Amino acid sequence: MTSTEQALLAVDAALSKKALDPVLLDVSSHASYTDFILVLSGTSDRHVQTIADAVIEEFARLYKRPIGVEGQKEGQWALIDFGDLVVHVFYHPMRDFYDLEGLWCDAPRVTLAVPPEARARQMY
Repeated sequence: MTSTEQALLAVDAALSKKALDPVLLDVSSHASYTDFILVLSGTSDRHVQTIADAVIEEFARLYKRPIGVEGQKEGQWALIDFGDLVVHVFYHPMRDFYDLEGLWCDAPRVTLAVPPEARARQMY
């Protein structure tokens, strides 16, 4: 499975748990440690944990375990490192504060088919 396919699998797993505003950044020409960075949001601490669990479980089905997982128990920001893919699941207000998309503004964004219900409304 290519790193692109893995990244899209992670998007699908997160969207299955109602993740919001997925952004997939292709950093392969900008970073040596990963090919893709996936940034998504949850609406609560528990929602962040559930999204992170779904991504980890989907990769476990492929016998692929994360290299590392940080922050999942706290629920404000979970980082899941699969090597070729790094997933950041934020509690939505924290995502705005850290603005990872702004830090990687030079990286191309992969076009995703995001359903309307996965777009954050002006709730924050």
